Amino acid sequence: MKKIVLSTVAAATLATALTASGAEEVASSESSFLDRIHFKGDMRLRYESIESDDYKTEVGDKNKYRTRYRLRVFTDIDLADNLLLETAIISGRDNPTSGNVTFRDDEPWSDYFVDVLELKILDIAYTFDHSTVKAGKQAYMMYRPIKSQLVWDNDLLLEGVNYNYTDDTKMLTVGVNQLHRRENEATSTGDINLFLAQYVHAIKLESSTLNIGAGFYYYDGIKGNSEPYAAGALGNTLVSGLYANDYHILEGFGELKFKDVFGKPFAIAAGVAYNTAVDDNNFGYDIGVQLGKAQDIGDWQVKYSYTDIEEDAVFAAHSDSDNFGGGSAAKGHAIRTKYKFSEHVDIAGTFFFNTLYASRCATGIESDYERVQLDAIIKF
Repeated sequence: MKKIVLSTVAAATLATALTASGAEEVASSESSFLDRIHFKGDMRLRYESIESDDYKTEVGDKNKYRTRYRLRVFTDIDLADNLLLETAIISGRDNPTSGNVTFRDDEPWSDYFVDVLELKILDIAYTFDHSTVKAGKQAYMMYRPIKSQLVWDNDLLLEGVNYNYTDDTKMLTVGVNQLHRRENEATSTGDINLFLAQYVHAIKLESSTLNIGAGFYYYDGIKGNSEPYAAGALGNTLVSGLYANDYHILEGFGELKFKDVFGKPFAIAAGVAYNTAVDDNNFGYDIGVQLGKAQDIGDWQVKYSYTDIEEDAVFAAHSDSDNFGGGSAAKGHAIRTKYKFSEHVDIAGTFFFNTLYASRCATGIESDYERVQLDAIIKF
């Protein structure tokens, strides 16, 4: 941290000296370069409670009450026309679906704002016509109806080459990626690759838009391999600590969006996921409705969804990391609310009322799982 501060001070001093000496060409060059750099970010402060009858993947007390934060700083650099370098430093090292860091009394300051930070996005994006090609560590470009997390968690990042085409009537995404292992390297039996394809067609109706989509996500190398992340299998079937199945996931969904219902935008959606690589416990679905959109100051939104995911319907390490405590082998309700308090501050609350499958519980019987998240999101 001291080195970072000293380097910043030195850079500022040098810039001041150049300006004072009348180095107009250097200043002009620097100004031109700075115009091509774009910053944005956010910090989310969260109070969270978790209460469960039996949740075997939680460490320690099954009931948890904690405060957390997530920090993200995005930097985009225009390298040339239509060519962009995208980077992001995000908290939550070694977790592919969450940037959350839990505050604890016995940890030094550096553990919260230095050691937990990681360069999670580093890619080159090339845009042309209606197309975008990204190569490197990147945010995925698949479409999710009302931001459903049945297959993909909000924060999941990919590592590979991906292509997206979007116009007024359709959207196509294809890609080749590899899971980057941060844990369990010693027990890994090989690489895990992900080949993906998704198509969405938009139909304009008189007062609404209907989006119909399908996708296929082929994971290669999971069966017989170890868990790639520290979070664990999160509901997927294991045998002797290794995955018992492959995951070749077929997704389908429909979404109907209205611009004005009771003076607010309204959307309803349903989606299914089916793992074609196994015969049992391979189906999941999600239905949701949302009223409002927290876009301008004073706006609010509320979303309700019901999700039911069998053990091997999806690759659990990549699906929603909050609902059920993350993963599969569970079902239940989620209520998500958000209010636009000011230009740079959102206030949100999320409430989960779930039932965990017996296969996921130490007692061998279904158990209740309830989770509350209260957030303040500061944007800059």
